[in-house]
Formats: sequence, C-alpha cells, structure tokens
Amino acid sequence: MTLARPFVLVSVSLSILLLTNFAAPAQSSIRKSRAAKPSVVVREIDATSLSAILKREAAARPLLVNFWATWCDPCREEYPDLVKLYQQFRPKGLDMIAVSLDDLADIKTEVPKFLRQMRATMPAYLLNVPDPDQIISTVDPQWSGALPATFLYDAEGKVVFKHFGRIKPLELRAAIEKLVGSKVVMSQ
Repeated sequence: MTLARPFVLVSVSLSILLLTNFAAPAQSSIRKSRAAKPSVVVREIDATSLSAILKREAAARPLLVNFWATWCDPCREEYPDLVKLYQQFRPKGLDMIAVSLDDLADIKTEVPKFLRQMRATMPAYLLNVPDPDQIISTVDPQWSGALPATFLYDAEGKVVFKHFGRIKPLELRAAIEKLVGSKVVMSQ
C-alpha cells in the first residue's frame, strides 16, 4: 500500500502537468486570435475635411478612396478584395481611406463591427453632411451617389481610376500597379 501512494501522486502530478501543457497553447491561441483583430476607430468627417483629403495638396502617395455602407451588399462583397489590395500595396506607396455613408448612429456599432470582421486597417470615416449630393458632385460629377464607388487618385490628386459598383479586383490592381509599380516606399 505504501508503494501505491507515491505512484498515485506521481500519476496525478503528471496528469496535471500534461493537461496544463495542452490547455495552455489552446488558451494562448484563443488570446492571439482575439488580439489579432485590429482595433477600429471610425471618425466622423464633414464635406470640408473630406475635400481637403481628396485634394492631396502635399501628398506624395497615391490614394484609394472607397465609398461604402454596411447595408450595401455589393460593398460588403467587395470589401475583402479592398483589404487585400491595401495590404499588398500600402508598403509600395498606396494610401487608402474608407468612407462610410451609414447613419451617424452606426459610427460606434455596425461600422466598426464590420471593419473588424474584415480585418480592415485603413483609416475609416463616416460621412456626416446635411446634403450628400454636394459632396457627391465634388468627388465626381458623373457619380450618382450609388454605392459602392471607388476612386484612385495619383500623388497630385488627379483621379486616374474610378469604378461605380462592385470593383473588379484585377482591373483595380492593374490601375494601382501603374501608379506604384513594384517600388517599396516607407510609410510617412
């Protein structure tokens, strides 16, 4: 009986040790997956501030601008492609902003929730203007305001690509490559 007691203690100790070693990596991966989601801050933007961003007066980098909303199915469908393009071309000199046309009430709820799900890391804004038609015509007189709408500006602020509706990733990729090529630019 005395021999059985140390054997039981050793068995219990080994079992605890094995369980903690197998459980710890699982808990660690859960923590990592939670931590891997980017923190998302959506800022309110008015017509004047958006116009200043689009003018790109002191810019040295091309800018991709996507107008979208959480209630817009084509917007939601194209978003993973936009995130991939931004991740691929940001180190090569591309800036991007996402401008949501959701209701202002969604600035802290639906909009950041969707962006987190998409793992979006680009600056995000929610347009707050009394008359959206004014900003729509400022961005592009040919744009009806339909979503999604995507505009690519060169470093001088000139629109070099625009697409109304769901983007065609290969088409947008080609337009971006014309601007940034294969160079790698350090972020400013």
